[in-house]
Amino acid sequence: MSDLAFTPAVEQAELVKKGDISSVELVTMYLQRIEEFDPQLNSYVTITGEQALAEAEAAEKALGSGDELPPFHGVPISIKDLFETKGVKSTFSCQALAEYVPDQDDNSVKRIKGAGFIMLGKTNTSEFGSVPVAESILNGITRNPWNTDHTSGGSSGGAAAGVAAGLAPIAQGSDGGGSIRIPSSCCGVFGIKPSRGRVSSGPRLGEHWHGFSTQGPLGRTVKDAAALLDVMEGYETGDPAGAPHPDRPFADEVGRDPGKLRIGFTITNPNEIEVDPTCRAAVEGAAKLLESLGHDVEEAAPDWVDQSLAPSFVQLISTGTAVVDFLPKDQIEPLNRFLIETAHEISSVQHIQALTAAHAYARRMMAFWETYDVLLTPTLALPPVPVGWIFSDDDPMMQLIRSGMFIPFTPASNITGQPAVSVPLHWSDEGLPIGVQLIGRAFDEATLIRLSAQLEEAEPWAGKRPPLG
Repeated sequence: MSDLAFTPAVEQAELVKKGDISSVELVTMYLQRIEEFDPQLNSYVTITGEQALAEAEAAEKALGSGDELPPFHGVPISIKDLFETKGVKSTFSCQALAEYVPDQDDNSVKRIKGAGFIMLGKTNTSEFGSVPVAESILNGITRNPWNTDHTSGGSSGGAAAGVAAGLAPIAQGSDGGGSIRIPSSCCGVFGIKPSRGRVSSGPRLGEHWHGFSTQGPLGRTVKDAAALLDVMEGYETGDPAGAPHPDRPFADEVGRDPGKLRIGFTITNPNEIEVDPTCRAAVEGAAKLLESLGHDVEEAAPDWVDQSLAPSFVQLISTGTAVVDFLPKDQIEPLNRFLIETAHEISSVQHIQALTAAHAYARRMMAFWETYDVLLTPTLALPPVPVGWIFSDDDPMMQLIRSGMFIPFTPASNITGQPAVSVPLHWSDEGLPIGVQLIGRAFDEATLIRLSAQLEEAEPWAGKRPPLG
């Protein structure tokens, strides 16, 4: 059954529809694996076993009804605990919301359920997703399945760890500064941060974190992630913005020739933070691989080094976090209390100046894609850090600084709204996954998916499995 646990979600969907495997068998298998292996990882914070089995039984009965079945009929999935799920606890990893049970689904969750997926449970995250690890006072630490002394990354750390460990075939996550790509890199899975407006953040939120944050897929294969993005994408009534509808399904881009692309690569990040040699080696190896596949590859970087932007970014994260200012302060973690308090000190003039500075930075940086099709960088400046590393200093500002040391490459595309992926092409000598990041033109997820699939075919990663036991 372990092989089935690592079978791609698109293949599981076909097996269910053909009757080669039942949805009940799939759900039961994953629930058993969660019970056996998740105590080591803590990837889930809520398990919806009874509900999942009831939905699986209903999915089985529907097979013989003659009705048209949705694309992922009876296939399990996990949902990040930053998103509302009707009738199921949604804690946001915050003590103040420990018993919160929504009466509605987020728009993306609605689409996922409508595609036939069955939710196994809610996955761990940092409180409100504010730091690049899945660690919180309420829900504890999610550990890396490749080495449990190290972080799974974050904030979608539970999602990535669960997929990597075969505790779900695929996962929904979100990314406001790298929170899909960071854990994808740490756990050796493939993750897509879509373009701004590609996935609805309603009905609860509009431009989450001023448009920096979006939801997206994490999977073991490019095809799985692309197919889940097809499910999640699309404008919903009232959304403040929407991305153009793709020419064809993203899953259909897998296997298509990307053509000869002009690819720039760099190890110089916006904050000029030193990059670990292992992360550097991952990019150098990826650049050589891309060149061998026929692409024009050269060292080049956007105009993205700007030390003056950091204070503006902190201001905008602070005002974005202040959306939860109605919650009791003594039930919010110190870092988020600090951000909310900082927001109260920011004038409306300072806020609009910070937003204008971010927009000016985006325009300047995006000029790079007038010459190049794709930018290749490390996903992270460091290999997966030890658990607790971000919080090893009690000073919230030091926690933000440590976060910046870990993830200097990912936030830029949240500011610009461009699509970006983390591709699991490299493993360290210690056996830890090391991802590389590809950033594409605005709204051009298709090129990134075609290119990622080409890399996957050249150097497959889906067969690698962490040493659980």
